[in-house]
Amino acid sequence: MTVLDDRIDMADANTKRLDEWFERLERMPVPEGFRVEIVEGNVHTTPQRDTHWAIIFRIARAVDDKFGKDVKIFSDVRIDFPGHENGFCPDVAKLRDGAEPDGTGHWRYQDVEFVAEVISQGTAANDYGPKKLAYAAAEVPLYLIADPYQGRCHVFSQPKDGDYTAEFRLAFGQDLDLTDTVLGLTLPTADFPRD
Repeated sequence: MTVLDDRIDMADANTKRLDEWFERLERMPVPEGFRVEIVEGNVHTTPQRDTHWAIIFRIARAVDDKFGKDVKIFSDVRIDFPGHENGFCPDVAKLRDGAEPDGTGHWRYQDVEFVAEVISQGTAANDYGPKKLAYAAAEVPLYLIADPYQGRCHVFSQPKDGDYTAEFRLAFGQDLDLTDTVLGLTLPTADFPRD
């Protein structure tokens, strides 16, 4: 068994534990406008700023425009990923055509084709670190990080052996050419706000 197989098996084994965590968190007085997710067994709550939401909206709208109203695209919806207690709520996640929730009502990470995360100062290390590795272990073909603090996008593709083998960066303001990816589109970033 490989490290990658171990990570994938852990995703399935941790679903029940994550269900318990999220049920408890739903009963807690989390302020409106805060996002809650679990990364490597640690609970993270972050406020969603207007800059953050504006970038999420632009990415989601571009994907929706490309694929139409029936596309399965989510924001802040829980999907369990490989690794120890990884109940992520990606800023944007696109699922493959025909994806359906499993028998327990959960969306499967195996159906995720694209993830975008918009950096928040408090959780940036998660997006560049354990979440990136979990997305690669799940073989998500395309992972985009939009970083309003750096004013650039980081694109990761070609997952292999639990990491991405291809990466490139592009400054906000330029068109992000994703035509040779599962998205098959060009994403304008001129209107991405900066922090």
